[in-house]
Amino acid sequence: MRIAIASDHAAYELKAALADWLREAGHEVEDLGTNGPDSVDYPDFGYALGQAIADGRATRGVALCGSGIGISISVNRNPAARCALVGEPLSAKLSREHNDANVIAMGARLTGIDMAKACLDAFLTTEFAGDRHARRVDKLSNPPQLETSR
Repeated sequence: MRIAIASDHAAYELKAALADWLREAGHEVEDLGTNGPDSVDYPDFGYALGQAIADGRATRGVALCGSGIGISISVNRNPAARCALVGEPLSAKLSREHNDANVIAMGARLTGIDMAKACLDAFLTTEFAGDRHARRVDKLSNPPQLETSR
């Protein structure tokens, strides 16, 4: 599977460990950075990950920051991305089964390496259930144009 992975400075160590683990499992991994502890802006890396999904360079993505919240918001700005913030394997499984999530987000300050691997394994091995969930997922990828008040 082609997987893109991105993080901010708070999660670069977790990103490196997960990227190595994914490669050892036989996946093709595109590391979108960051690659050190120097402060960076998580939206830049979330946007890059959303674009990698939209371009088809990756079929799945892994988004990491301190809490997982900020980077998941930035990934989800791209309508092609369906990023789910998870902290345990059941949420990761359900994000795939019910929501056809194509990106998983986790917080490095909240999730240890073993739990992150368990979440990622559940995410990568679960198929989308389709059926009644398909119309809902279609709505996620095709949001209505909302009027803005002035």
